[in-house]
Amino acid sequence: MKKIFGRPKGLTDILMRYCPGCGHGVVHRIIGELLVELNVRERAVGIAPVGCSVFADEYFNCDMIQPPHGRGPAVSTGIKRARPECIVFSYQGDGDLAAIGTAEIIHAAGRNENITVIFINNAIFGMTGGQMAPTTLPGMRSTTSVKGRDIKKQGYPMKICELLSALDGPYYLERCAVTTPKNIIKTKKALKTAFRNQVENKGFSLVEILSMCPTGWGQTPVQAKKWVEEVMSKYYPLGVFRNRAEEEK
Repeated sequence: MKKIFGRPKGLTDILMRYCPGCGHGVVHRIIGELLVELNVRERAVGIAPVGCSVFADEYFNCDMIQPPHGRGPAVSTGIKRARPECIVFSYQGDGDLAAIGTAEIIHAAGRNENITVIFINNAIFGMTGGQMAPTTLPGMRSTTSVKGRDIKKQGYPMKICELLSALDGPYYLERCAVTTPKNIIKTKKALKTAFRNQVENKGFSLVEILSMCPTGWGQTPVQAKKWVEEVMSKYYPLGVFRNRAEEEK
């Protein structure tokens, strides 16, 4: 019998340890497929984050580096400048990128570094116990905002695509989701564009992906998908925020 579907060669055979309903596994598979489809796996270097996906260096079948918390864009910059033939991608969560790594992502984008950033936004600190993150929505409960995020005390959430789109540097910025087959297809298309931009030396690309965290949100996987669709995507609208390729036509 001919096998028509299986684990892509861009991933290892190690069993992933993510919670049921988490979006990390879906995004990992997309990246694993693209590393092969774009024929860049053997020269790819992935930057593993600090967070739930801290074990990404075990899952991607390419060279991986584990930097300090939030420093993915800085480490990516160093690798890309030292070895420009490498395809460098920084895989980061909202706590990693939007909290301790805010300065790194802003300056890498401002310099239009020729790297690809995959930003997983699940609106919470997942690995450390469900604390409020920079992306936690107004009124959203967490272990450190048990009555809901109070914007008078904790301020407004960080909208990374909107923030970076105010800079002149970035080449490509898009926000996607992995809640439905349709959205997953769009996410793969966006990530493929982001990797191709790097292959073609276009510059900085970031794809923000709204992802489910059933455990941190205290929901079932089905409820978590529905919450992203009906609530989260309203505050963080999906779409393209910068695409210089279109602007240059």
